[in-house]
Amino acid sequence: MTDREAYIVLNMISGVGSARLRMLLSQFDTPIQILEQNRKTLVGVKGISDVLAEKISNWRQHFMIEEELELAAKGGVHIITLADSDYPEILKSIYDPPLCLYVRGTMPDFQHNTVAIVGSRRATTYGRRMAQHLTESAVLADWMVISGLAYGIDAVAHQSTLDAGGITVAVLGGGLSRIHPQDNVPLARAIIDSGGALISEYPMRFPVSRQSFPRRNRIVSGLSQAVLVIEAGLNSGALITAELAIDQGKSVFAIPGCVDNPQARGCHKLIKQGARLTEQFQDILEEFEFLPGFDRHNSGSIADTKTPAREYTTPSGITPEEKAIIELLEEEPRSFESLAALSNLPTGQLLGTLMKLEIKMVIVQEPGKIYSLRSR
Repeated sequence: MTDREAYIVLNMISGVGSARLRMLLSQFDTPIQILEQNRKTLVGVKGISDVLAEKISNWRQHFMIEEELELAAKGGVHIITLADSDYPEILKSIYDPPLCLYVRGTMPDFQHNTVAIVGSRRATTYGRRMAQHLTESAVLADWMVISGLAYGIDAVAHQSTLDAGGITVAVLGGGLSRIHPQDNVPLARAIIDSGGALISEYPMRFPVSRQSFPRRNRIVSGLSQAVLVIEAGLNSGALITAELAIDQGKSVFAIPGCVDNPQARGCHKLIKQGARLTEQFQDILEEFEFLPGFDRHNSGSIADTKTPAREYTTPSGITPEEKAIIELLEEEPRSFESLAALSNLPTGQLLGTLMKLEIKMVIVQEPGKIYSLRSR
C-alpha cells in the first residue's frame, strides 16, 4: 500500500477528518503507519474514540481499496489526496480541507478569479434572472463559476456559465457514482464536456444526506475567492455557505430582494452583517480592485495605477476586436458613432465588445455615450 492509497482508505472511514488526521500524524509518521496500528494504540491518541479506533484498526474488514480504485477508474474519476501536488492550494488554507477530492473532468486552476454563485433551490423568476445576468457577466470578466449542482440558483449558474462559454465546477454532496439530483445529470455531463469538473470529497458510492450537503458547502466556499448569494432563506444551505466563507476569510456578496420574499431574508441578513450589497458584477470586481488583465492565467497587475491613459498597456486575454477599440481610445475618448466608423465593426458586435471591456474594467462610458480608457 502507498501513502496515497492510505489517504483514500482513511477518507472512507467515517469520523476521520483533517483535524483527527493531524492528531494521528503527530503520533505516527505516515498514513500507512496509522492503518497499521491496533485499537489500543489508537485510543491513546487525543481525539480518537474507541469506536473510531476500532474502525481504523479493522479497516480491512469494512473497506476494499482495490474495489474503490477500480470503480473510480471505470467512472473516469481521478482521486487527488491532500498529499498530492495537484491538490488545490486555495483549499489547503481552510480549517478542515478534505482528505481526498474525487474529480471527474478537468481540474482547473483555482488560484485566480473564482466565484461561488449559490442560492435557493426554490428560486423566483427574479432570482433566476439575476443569477443568469451576474453569471454571464462573471464569464465575460474571465471568472470561473463554482456551485453545487442543486436545483434553482445553482443549476442556473452552471447553465448560464456554459451558455456564455465559461468554465464551471460543481461540488457534489455525495459520491460521483450517482449524481444528485438525477434531473441534473445532463447538466453535469455538459459541465465536463465544456472543460469543467465535478468534484466530491466522498467515496464513489457515498449517498447524499442532510449532513453531507453542509459539509460540501465548505468546499464550495473554500475553492472560491468570493461567494455571491442570490436568494436564500434564513435556514438555507446557501446561507451556510456564506457563513463558512466568512469563517474562511472570503469576501461575501449578496443580492437584495423584496422584503416580503422569504427567499430574500438570508441575503438581507448577510447585508446587515457586512456582506456587500451587489447589483452588478462590477461590485465584485471593484471590491477586489482587479486591474484589467488580472485573470486566472495572470496573477499580477500589469501597470502602475498612476500610468496615464495615453501610456496604456494592453492587458492580456484581450481579443483582437477589443484590442482595436483600446488602440482607438489610447488616442482620445471617442463616441460610439466614431468607434463604429473607425473600427468597421457591425453595430451589434461593437456593442458587445464595449460591454465586455466595461465588465473587464478596461474602459468607462461617460455621459453622452463617450468611451474612454479607465484611469489607472
